[in-house]
Amino acid sequence: MGGSGTEGPDWVERPAHRLWLLDQARGLFDFFRPALDPAGGFHPLDLRGQPLGGAAGRLRQIHDTTRMVHCYTLARELGLPGADRMIDHGMQTLWSRHRDPHHGGYVWSFDPDGPVNATKQAYGHAFVLLAAASARVAGHPDADRLLADVGEVIRHRFWDAAAGASREEFTEDWHPLGPYRGQNSNMHLTEALMAAFEATGDAEWLRMAERIARLLIDRHARAEHWRVPEHYDADWQVDRDHAGDPMFRPAGTTPGHALEWSRLLVQLWHLGGQREGWMREAAEALFLRTVEIGWDRRAGGFYYTLHWSDRPDREDRFWWPCAEGIGAAHVLRRSGGDARFEGWYRRIWDFVADRFLDRTHGGWFAELDSDLRPVERVFRGKPDLYHAVQACLIPLLPPTASVIRGLRASSRNLLAAN
Repeated sequence: MGGSGTEGPDWVERPAHRLWLLDQARGLFDFFRPALDPAGGFHPLDLRGQPLGGAAGRLRQIHDTTRMVHCYTLARELGLPGADRMIDHGMQTLWSRHRDPHHGGYVWSFDPDGPVNATKQAYGHAFVLLAAASARVAGHPDADRLLADVGEVIRHRFWDAAAGASREEFTEDWHPLGPYRGQNSNMHLTEALMAAFEATGDAEWLRMAERIARLLIDRHARAEHWRVPEHYDADWQVDRDHAGDPMFRPAGTTPGHALEWSRLLVQLWHLGGQREGWMREAAEALFLRTVEIGWDRRAGGFYYTLHWSDRPDREDRFWWPCAEGIGAAHVLRRSGGDARFEGWYRRIWDFVADRFLDRTHGGWFAELDSDLRPVERVFRGKPDLYHAVQACLIPLLPPTASVIRGLRASSRNLLAAN
């Protein structure tokens, strides 16, 4: 029986589905345990879950370190043994290897010989803030110093108070690296700012998150009929012609980011006491526009990027837009959305279960080609725990808080629908 009907109770109201989600999350945490490198940081993993070899296997990048810290704080809240070792290791790596004791801030990458890319990136610092906030909620003894340090850097180096958003990138000693401004780094900073607000109660973090959302979504995405522009100049004017790194700054629009914003806006709306009604409206509009233009109606899955005409640009399917679509569909449905969101929740999970889950070696495949065969073009191996495990855990939680806060409040009864 095909299709994505919504007969019967929502899936998240069914104990078997909730147990399946927990099983998937546990499997992911187990899959990524071999990533820990005693020499520092975390190995990238190949398709079989073993450390990558070669130059790529030597490199330790800041978004990998920080995401592992964040994710294993979630494992700790679930009560999964071994999580503390992963958190401790990641926190030590951030402080002793990524942190720049001479110029301040956090370098993008290092290898066993020292820093490789010593630039200071807004994207990376957003994830340091997220890791610090999550570690604070989990009670890690080093969380406060990390949170204070990165918070100072974000406030005084990256934050542009006039624009209400973050500057993008600097040299090792804090000279600006060009006029580029990006939504990707600011989207993840919004996520991290909300986490910092939850961890500390400091309303300044929440106000900063709201300002970014107003600029990027209420102003720019609304003007583009709920497409999220990725690239901007120093005056925050849209740069439609920019084409950068295909992993972080691809050309055109990226459906996965619109879905991610949809989820984050619902959380921001709740955290702000539902004061800004436009956020709930925008979250729904972003989701519905994205599934209309970004989902392949023939084969399934979200295209990675679209031209401004909405024609597919990079037709490969990446895992993380589906993960974000699952989270967005859930929070919209649990925040008063109609049965369309339940239908999409089921449709996206069906595609993930059929195409992205590697039932032989574990984890999720990162990329599929247009014929839905696993490929390694932009990503190698199994590069990420963060998106996949959150797709498994977000549906178990109320839509009103971050994953770590939701687990702290709900962990005693995760098998009961919220």
